[in-house]
Amino acid sequence: MNEELIRQQVRDILHANLSEGYSPLLNTHYCYIKPSPGTYPFQWWWDTCFEVFMLCDLGEYDIAKRSMLSLFAMQQPDGFVGHMIFWKSALPRNKMNILQARPTLKQLRPHMSALIQPPLVAQATLLIYQDSQDRRFLETMLPKLKKYYSWLIANRSFDDDLITIITTFESGLDWCPSFDPVVGFHHGLANQELYWRVISVDFRNFLHRYNLQAIHKADYFQVKGVAFNTIYVEDLQAMAQLCKLAGDKNAESYQQRSQQVTKRILELMYDEKTAAFYDVYGQKNKQSKILTFTTFFPTALDGIPSDIAVEVLKRHLLNDEQFTAPFPIPSVSKSDPSFFPYHTQFLWRGPTWVLANWFLYHCLLWRNFNDEAKRTFDTVGKLIEKSGFREYYNPFSGAGYGARQFTWSGLIVDMMRIRNEVRQKQSSSFAQNFI
Repeated sequence: MNEELIRQQVRDILHANLSEGYSPLLNTHYCYIKPSPGTYPFQWWWDTCFEVFMLCDLGEYDIAKRSMLSLFAMQQPDGFVGHMIFWKSALPRNKMNILQARPTLKQLRPHMSALIQPPLVAQATLLIYQDSQDRRFLETMLPKLKKYYSWLIANRSFDDDLITIITTFESGLDWCPSFDPVVGFHHGLANQELYWRVISVDFRNFLHRYNLQAIHKADYFQVKGVAFNTIYVEDLQAMAQLCKLAGDKNAESYQQRSQQVTKRILELMYDEKTAAFYDVYGQKNKQSKILTFTTFFPTALDGIPSDIAVEVLKRHLLNDEQFTAPFPIPSVSKSDPSFFPYHTQFLWRGPTWVLANWFLYHCLLWRNFNDEAKRTFDTVGKLIEKSGFREYYNPFSGAGYGARQFTWSGLIVDMMRIRNEVRQKQSSSFAQNFI
């Protein structure tokens, strides 16, 4: 794999997908990168963060900063920011997404959704600052992030330190089979029944006008996701670092909350018998015992005991009946009834995603699974070489499916950065020992 060529290809995609303009609504200029122009033309919350990682890896700090500022341009007075910003058009291409907004008498067609997504924003902001040392950017972003976190903690920590999502689409893993029992779908291959059961959740939220207390009381869809809350822990830690850098007194509170959330992940989501982490749902926190790639996410947290993390990785990642494949890692265990490795509108039910490998790469390096980490890195390179920058891939053949010129697959450049940093540390350690 020619790494310089890969970097240039990722840079070309990011620039080709760049969208800039002026919003009369806010009297401001905006800048963001479309995940894929034909399929995903708007600004998404965690997509923006992924793209910031790539932009920083490529030294494109100006676009990274402007993308983050645009993401928060419509932040509401209470701190909320929606997961989807339409900018030029209030009507999304997928008309069902209208159900994900909160119309008002003043604005029947909101320019921002009423949903959230996994909060990677502090990590993205921290990376920009560490690379650019732009103090002004840090001082501009930190109050926005603190305001957002105040809203998130006040409104989505319903009865626990963990964050609760109220629709599958807040997870970023839209049709993930771990949600099947939550919506009452007979677990298996996805079909139109599943489609309407999931859409009905958005419809009910829409009828509640996204009144979160009413939705919490109704309890028809409340999920504390493994992936979401693992990312939340890491973002809380990034918030603590940002506060320290800015001399803000709230650093310790974010650090303490990250520890509390980690403790709850271990208490509620880990099943000792199967050695796996599962999403939990409902007010009774019932585990959804469906094995997906997110079971590995908490192994990246330093608050998870090493013996548990190692057992999860050994028992499932290296299991020939579950997650091994020519082009890993499948998004669902191969032995699960929902597993479908081909092109489909029902995402996250079998195919391999670069995002999953990117996150798994962190986990494996942290737990010293170095051979598996190398295999994960090499897999991403082979997928891109074989099928280009696609939305997702067949774990057996490596065929690319879904959106083309998809920015997420550009996360390979961040994996390159991580690998090079690890090599430098190893080289430095060797040199010190030799001396």
